[in-house]
Amino acid sequence: MLIEVKIDPGCPGTKVVIVTGEMTEEINQLIKRISDHKPSVIAGFLNDEAAILDLGKVVRFYSSSQKVLAVSEDGEYTVRLRLYELEQRISPSEFVRISNSEIINLKKVEGFDLSFSGTICVKLKDGSVSYVSRRYVTKIKQVLGI
Repeated sequence: MLIEVKIDPGCPGTKVVIVTGEMTEEINQLIKRISDHKPSVIAGFLNDEAAILDLGKVVRFYSSSQKVLAVSEDGEYTVRLRLYELEQRISPSEFVRISNSEIINLKKVEGFDLSFSGTICVKLKDGSVSYVSRRYVTKIKQVLGI
């Protein structure tokens, strides 16, 4: 696939043109990705102050006591979205759900311990440990290509 970008200062917005010999599944996926792209801004609350979370610094999102929390390098924030709503707003290539109550940032994973029978232990770069529930083991293996 060739990619060409033209900069035109007179262009009022971004325009994407796909030139192809035939319609393929790859083209359909590309069209879907481009048309489904949404800005991924998530607000977190710390001591009643709102802040825009830098998703690159977020280690994980998890639910506890009817709240959704974001663990970041900058601290732990309360998020006013449900986990399924977060899944729709964050990049599936960077974040993956590992249980009904947790989503992790793949870029913040130090390693996976596959020695446990039925589950996978996830060691995160901040020193914390999480476990992939049995329900999500197949999905994690698919993401990791194992």
